[in-house]
Amino acid sequence: MSLAYEQHGRAALHLAHAASLAPSPHNSQPWFFAEEGHDHGFEIHADRERRLALTDPGGREAVIACGAALFNARIAVRNLGFRPAVDLLPESGNPAYLARVAFAAHAPVTYDEALMAGSMAHRHTHRGPFTAEPVPEELLDDLREHARAEGAVFQVVDDSDQLDQLADLVRTAEDVHRADRGHAAEIAGFVGPAGVPAEGCLYHPDCVLLAGRDYLGLVRQFAVPPQRWVSRTGTVVVLATPYDTRADWLRAGQALQRVLLYAAAHGVRAAFHTQPLEVPAVRGEFRTRIAFGRFPQLVLRLGHTNQTWATPRRGPAETLLRSDLPVR
Repeated sequence: MSLAYEQHGRAALHLAHAASLAPSPHNSQPWFFAEEGHDHGFEIHADRERRLALTDPGGREAVIACGAALFNARIAVRNLGFRPAVDLLPESGNPAYLARVAFAAHAPVTYDEALMAGSMAHRHTHRGPFTAEPVPEELLDDLREHARAEGAVFQVVDDSDQLDQLADLVRTAEDVHRADRGHAAEIAGFVGPAGVPAEGCLYHPDCVLLAGRDYLGLVRQFAVPPQRWVSRTGTVVVLATPYDTRADWLRAGQALQRVLLYAAAHGVRAAFHTQPLEVPAVRGEFRTRIAFGRFPQLVLRLGHTNQTWATPRRGPAETLLRSDLPVR
């Protein structure tokens, strides 16, 4: 395969742009896309070279990110007036080839799908406290149904004892990461013009109930946060799946993006706290104590914020290939 931007069909460029707007760990964007001829099919592949070696050695989070990109591609197809035909893991001998999306029958876009399509460019990850405005229960109910439609469980953690347990597990895993110089260097390397915007990381990572990533090494300068806003933590949510296969990771990614886009359409942002899912022993404890035996895939805080920071994305010229052309 080779880069051939000028030879791509318009639909493939549309899908590649949409897919690239998905969230990924530290904006690593661990994917590339391929077009089969002129708009015959759109492929999503995991890019092993962009996987986080220390944060995500097994590639689980990279596959989840590609699942989010897949959902964006699906919505982009719907926004063009067609149903997407999706084939997950189409080649058993090629685990990096995660999904193929084709155009099926014509069907008008629904109201919710149009809402989500319009949210793609405006959905941004938040870091730090939210405002005091709560997330409406009705919206949480809707998000629960959206996750269920993709085969995932949307679990709101609002019991105070369970929330304290979850916070302890996040803290345990984050302390493991902060003590590892290699891991600290890995995430610090993603701060900058091509990764996580530095201005979005200025809040002390311990300023809310759940410990955050210390992108800027603030804990070395201020062991205790100058201010702490536990009441502005937001609504804590766990996304889980019944099993823990690659297909489940893809489903979790699609559920994640469906939840994020619908939430963003209603003015609600998300912050990620997946540290306890990156330390195997802590993830096992999390599964038993918090997720009721299901496999936890993501930990989120949801809330309202007056500040957003956009992260840059690679365009189709960098991510879209042609699968029917010889390698140059």
